[in-house]
Amino acid sequence: MRTRHRTAIALASVLTLVAVACSSSGHGGARVDPAGEVQSGTAPAVYSTDGITKIKHVIVVMQENRSFDNYFGTFPGADGIPMRNGVATACVPVPGVAGCVRPYHDTSLIDGGGPHNVTAAERDIDGGAMDGFARSAVAGRMKACDHATVNPVCTNATTPGDVPDALGYHTAAEIPNYWAYARRFVLQDHMFEGVNAWSLPAHLDMVSGWSAKCTDPTDPMSCATNIDRPGRAVPGSTSPPPYAWTDLTYLLDQGGVSWRYFVQAGSQPDCTDPADMICPPQWQSHQTPDFWNPLPGFSDVQQDGQLHDVTSPTTYFRMARRGSLPSVSWIVPNGRNSEHPPASIANGQAWVTKVIDAAMRSPDWKSTAIFLSWDDWGGFYDHVAPPGLNPQGLGIRVPGLVISPYAQSGMIDHQTLSTDSYLRFIEDDFLGGERIDPAADGRPDSRPFVAETTPGVGDLLADFNFTQKPLPPLILPPRPNR
Repeated sequence: MRTRHRTAIALASVLTLVAVACSSSGHGGARVDPAGEVQSGTAPAVYSTDGITKIKHVIVVMQENRSFDNYFGTFPGADGIPMRNGVATACVPVPGVAGCVRPYHDTSLIDGGGPHNVTAAERDIDGGAMDGFARSAVAGRMKACDHATVNPVCTNATTPGDVPDALGYHTAAEIPNYWAYARRFVLQDHMFEGVNAWSLPAHLDMVSGWSAKCTDPTDPMSCATNIDRPGRAVPGSTSPPPYAWTDLTYLLDQGGVSWRYFVQAGSQPDCTDPADMICPPQWQSHQTPDFWNPLPGFSDVQQDGQLHDVTSPTTYFRMARRGSLPSVSWIVPNGRNSEHPPASIANGQAWVTKVIDAAMRSPDWKSTAIFLSWDDWGGFYDHVAPPGLNPQGLGIRVPGLVISPYAQSGMIDHQTLSTDSYLRFIEDDFLGGERIDPAADGRPDSRPFVAETTPGVGDLLADFNFTQKPLPPLILPPRPNR
């Protein structure tokens, strides 16, 4: 790693005052004790990037298709589903059902959810009313069943009253480990998807801060923002569409910063229906996730000769045991472990727990930060309207957790954040605050904005206290409900 990156940190970015007070306004944070009770204390008021260098390993764990309210809508102290006497006050119209339906506790481990493309996002948000989720789910079920495919939306997406389970929410009864992490470490209740769309643009944004489509797959200046069908599929090719613009690994490579993208072999749900043209036809038969694994399609990854750094999670577990984790890791599942309907949320939680347990047992734990989130909302209800802060988002709210020895224990972070905040933290930590910015990064592309510096987005440094006594590991059983 270049020395100037470390020494430039204090000059590159210094946070001013961060008010961390219990509020549902989208700013600051609240403390929650291990029993889930809100405390009146506040976190330290001043942060700088000086202590960030204690984090030598950043692990981004990206799961699939859950809104914040679907997983943490009743978490104590969070900006969750508005309730009165334990009953949701919101009431959502459902096609074919008289009146409206309130969000309800869903005890099933397998859900149907709803469509989660650009059209569905607009319908769900409904101009800020956040009441289109059931309409989207019903429309999606009708489309899937009309094509007579074996699709869980036809069988698993409704309760006996024909209410889409897109209106359901889970509690610690179904996802105890996720709630345990939230109580011990940091829960972010205003983490929004970086794009207002589905999985492929979300994963493109996760590694590059942009989702685009390029008229010339070899020319970074030919790309324009696109969150519907990004990239440019090559007719007849079985390879991912080429992405000409710059991703974070280019800067990491230039700075001598090690990285790996660990992707689990297996199927991906959104390409199983030939009638669903959201995916290029050549992707529909793949057995390895493609749009959850976009890096091989980036021209800079190919040019840097780093395709070998896209590898199996088996390598992650081996590196964790040896204490040789790279500086930056992304970890993505296959369909079975993704929590993407119809995958069991118990399987997904077990997978994530194994990933986190491996990091906590590693000699690298003492210098690690784990960022756990979900790539999009999956059609599930959320009551908070997303802020439109740049040309591609922000999208509907998703869960976010920060797990680290230096995480502020029991904090609920109310800052407005997005998965672009992960890029910013990595850049501040390892690159001295350099951004994926065509004006300065040495590889110009045509992006019209720099996602990491989007006005109105907070800073992950507020979730850390680098002067505290490091928190011990929280080793959990992968399947606690057994």
